[in-house]
Amino acid sequence: MSYAEQALDQLEKGQLDDFKKAYNSALRHDDDETLFSLAEELYGLGFLNQSRRIYEKLLKQYPDEDELRTNLADIAIDEDKTDVALDYLNQIKPESTAYVQALLVSADLYQTQGLFEVSQQKLLEAQDIAPEEPVITFALAELYFNMREFNRAVPLYLDLIKSGVTNLSRVNLVERLGVSYAEAGRFEQAIGYLEQIHEGDMTPDVQFELGFTYLQLEDFERAAKVLGALQESDSQYSSLYPYLGMALEQLNQLDEALKMVQVGLGVDQYNEKLWRQAAHLATRVSDESLAETYLKKATELDPDDLTAALELSNLYVKQGRWQETIDLLLADTASDDLDPQFFWNLATAYTHEEQYEQAAKYYDEARPYFMDQPDFLKPAIYFYREMGQTDVVRELLSRYVQLVPDDEEMQYMWEAYEN
Repeated sequence: MSYAEQALDQLEKGQLDDFKKAYNSALRHDDDETLFSLAEELYGLGFLNQSRRIYEKLLKQYPDEDELRTNLADIAIDEDKTDVALDYLNQIKPESTAYVQALLVSADLYQTQGLFEVSQQKLLEAQDIAPEEPVITFALAELYFNMREFNRAVPLYLDLIKSGVTNLSRVNLVERLGVSYAEAGRFEQAIGYLEQIHEGDMTPDVQFELGFTYLQLEDFERAAKVLGALQESDSQYSSLYPYLGMALEQLNQLDEALKMVQVGLGVDQYNEKLWRQAAHLATRVSDESLAETYLKKATELDPDDLTAALELSNLYVKQGRWQETIDLLLADTASDDLDPQFFWNLATAYTHEEQYEQAAKYYDEARPYFMDQPDFLKPAIYFYREMGQTDVVRELLSRYVQLVPDDEEMQYMWEAYEN
C-alpha cells in the first residue's frame, strides 16, 4: 500500500493524526502519478491545503503541465483568492492542451463575480475550439439559466438530452429543461419534462415549479395537490403560499385558501402582497374586519403600496366611511401612476361629505376612464345635474342609455334632456 493509499485510509477511519503522517510520507516518497491522484481525491474531499501543496510540488517539477495550473486555479477560486486564480489561468496560452479547461475555469470565476458577459465570452471561445464538447454546452446552459435567460438555456439543455446526456455534474438536465420552459412561460412544454422527474429526485424548487406550472395551465386541482404536498414537507418554503392560495380559491375552497395564506404570513410576515391576498380572501369569506386589518398591515409595511391603499379605500367606500376614505387617499394623489379608481373613490367620498367643489375636481379626473361603466355614470349624472353642468349630463346620459337601455328612469331623463 502506498503512503497515499494509507493517508486516504486513515482519513476514512477519521484518524487525522495518522493521516498527516501518511500524507507527509507520500509527499516525500510516492511517485508523481500517485501524488497527482492523491491531490484529486483530497480536493474532492475538501482538503484544499493538502491538495494545493501537492499540485505546487508537481508544478515545480513539470512547469509545462498546464493542467496543474487549472487545478490550482480551481483551488484558489474555492478559497476566494481571485487574483491568484487569474494569475495561474493567464499563464496558459491558446496553444496549450489545457487552454479549453482554462477557459471553463475562467468562465466559472467570472460568473461567481457576477461578470456574466465576460463569462459568456470565455465559454463561446471554448465552444469555437471544441464545439462538440458537452461540458461546454452544459456550462453555457447553466450560465444562461443563472442569468435567467431561459429561452437561451432551453435549446442547449435540449441538445444535451437528445445526445443522451441527462445528468452532468450532479445536475438533472431533464429537471433543468422543465424549469427553464416554465420560467420562460412555455408551460405546455414544461409540464412534459417536469412530470418525468421521479418523486425521489423532486427537489422543493422543482416541486414548486411543477405546482406553479399546473396553476398556469389552470389545472387547479393538481396545482393544489402538488403545492399542498410541498407545504407539508417544507412549510418554510415561503414562495408556495400565494400560489397555493390561488389554486384553492379557484377550487372555491375559500376557508382553506385563507388558512394557507395565513400560514404563509407566519413564514413571510414582511410580504405586503401576501397581506393583500389575505385581505382579498377575508373579503370573500365576508370578514371585512379581518380584511381591513390585513390591508392596514400591508400599507404599514409599504407606505408606497398604492394597491393596498386603493383596496382599503374600496372597503371604506363600501362601508360609507367617507372621511377615512379622504384621509387615506389624499396622501397618494401626488403620485404620477394612480389608478383612476382613486379619483372615483374621492369623488364619491367628497360628495357624501357635501364638499362639492372637491367632488367635482375628482369626478372630472375620473370621468375619461369610466365612460363604459354604468356604476360610475349613474351617480356622476346625478352629481353633474345638481351642479348644473347640462352639457356633461347630456354626454353621460347618452353613453349610459346605450349601455343600459332598459333603465326606464335614465331613458326618461335622457328624453327630457333631448327635448
